[in-house]
Order: sequence, then structure tokens, then C-alpha cells
Amino acid sequence: MMPAKTIVIIGPTASGKSDLAILLAQKYNGEIISADSRQVYRGMDIGTGKVPRDTVGRHPKLDLGSFFSEGIRHHLLDVASPKRTYNVTHFVRDAKRAIADIRKRGKTPIICGGTGFWIQALIEDQPFPAVKPNPELRKKLEKFSAEELFAQLKEKDPVRAQSIDAQNKVRLIRALEIVEALGAVPPLPKQQGVRSKEQVYVIITLNPSQEILYRNISVRLDKRLEQGMVAEVEKLRADGLSWKRLESFGLEYKYVALLLQKKITLDEMKERLEFEIRHYAKRQLTWLRRFEKSHPLHWITTPSEAEKLIT
Repeated sequence: MMPAKTIVIIGPTASGKSDLAILLAQKYNGEIISADSRQVYRGMDIGTGKVPRDTVGRHPKLDLGSFFSEGIRHHLLDVASPKRTYNVTHFVRDAKRAIADIRKRGKTPIICGGTGFWIQALIEDQPFPAVKPNPELRKKLEKFSAEELFAQLKEKDPVRAQSIDAQNKVRLIRALEIVEALGAVPPLPKQQGVRSKEQVYVIITLNPSQEILYRNISVRLDKRLEQGMVAEVEKLRADGLSWKRLESFGLEYKYVALLLQKKITLDEMKERLEFEIRHYAKRQLTWLRRFEKSHPLHWITTPSEAEKLIT
């Protein structure tokens, strides 16, 4: 019996992954599983670039965390409250369930997102260390800036430092917590690869030129501000999220939170945020090149190149 095929679409932020996923899902009878560590949260739509829901009534009612966009069913969106933490362990569990459900209905799973560590964990199907929170250590680490925490992690566990969001204090503290307990964040075994008896992962890596990518980042930021990204963060704050929690989501939410606290001006926010998003894209590409050493990646620059990889 041939292993089932699962399509994976990865790439740097603003490369066009979501559009490509919808295009392939429409052509190959697929459904999309989001692998984005911020799109799992309810109320975080504009700042994460979450796909818009189709008009209510066009499709059957679905379970929480699943809705239609452009006629395609999407999974693992809006599955958690932003007041709670949804981590890689939750994602692997829920993604496996979604894949099984999609296959049961005779469709093709398409995993799409920029959180590479989550995708790697799913593909390699490895358990994660059950390291309990260390309140004393967390209190100590909270005093450091994200830059200082990242420097500590880079020194203690350079491999994990390559894949982490260097501006996300929550993740940095958690990584250092694991390092403190185990000596390092355990690597996922390379021998697992992307093939098993059950399925084969076809990993498509969308990587447009730097010029196009940077233009996409700039245009997307302007669009999100026009769509009401600042008001979205204001609502999250009004719903009870602390400034600390908002800033922990990084990038758009961090800098809009700083703006609303009057710590930076609008112009400063736009300039610094665009710079940070570009830097984040570079880190994602660095991680992908390292990931490629143990997993076959199919690099493309335009969506039209993807179809020949599926058949």
C-alpha cells in the first residue's frame, strides 16, 4: 500500500503561502491545516494575516477551530483564547487529528504556515520533554530584555536559538527553562525524515526574491494598518489581555502595544516593525536552510512552480 501524501507549504513571512495553499487545495481537493503559532488565537486576525471567513450560511456549521475561506475548509484557526498558551505539543496533537479527519473524507491535507518548529515536530513525530514550569527561574529571567534572553540562549543552546523568535520573551524564557532542566532543548531525530509507512510529506518552500519579499512586507503592513490592526489590539486589551501578554506575541502585537502605551510614535512603530519583520524573514530562511540538511525541500519562487511537484 502506497503511503498517503501530505502537502506542506513553508517559507518566510509574506512570501504568499496562504494564497498558494488555497490554490492547491482548490485544484487537488484539499483542506488546509494552519501551522502558525499566532493564528491559533481567537481575536488575532488582522495582525496575523488570518484568511477571511466565507459568508455565513454558504457552508455547513463546523467545529471550533475550523472554517471555510474561498470555499476551502481551514483547520486550527481560532482554537484557543489568547489568554492561554497553545504550544507545539497542542499543535502536533490537533494537527494529527485534523489530518486523519481530512483523509477520512477522501481529501488531501495541506499544512501551511511559517512556524517551522511546529511543522518539524509534526513531520518527525517526536514527543517533547515534560519540563514543568520553574516559577523562580521565570521570575529571574523576566528581568532581562528579549535581546539579553536571546544572547543567553544562543550561548547555551545555539541550535534552538536558530529557530526561535528572538523577540518573543515567552518562548525564550521557556527555551531557557528547558535548557536549565535538561542541558539543551532536545533535538528532533534526523533519521525520522519525511517518510513513514502512513504518509509522505511533500515540502514546498516558497521563496521569492528579496526585492519582492521586502515589497510584500511593506505593502502588507500598510494594508493591515488600514484594515484596523491598531483597533484589533485595543479590543484585545479591552478584553483583558495585559500589555505584557500582548507584547509576548511579538512583531505586530508588540509594536502596536508599545504605540498604544505611548512608548513609541506611529512613525517609529512602522519603521521598527518593518525592520523586525524583515529580520524575522531572514531568520526563517536561515532555519529552512538548516532544516533542508535532513529533509528534502522543493524550493520555488512563484506559485505556478508548485503544481508539477504534486503530481
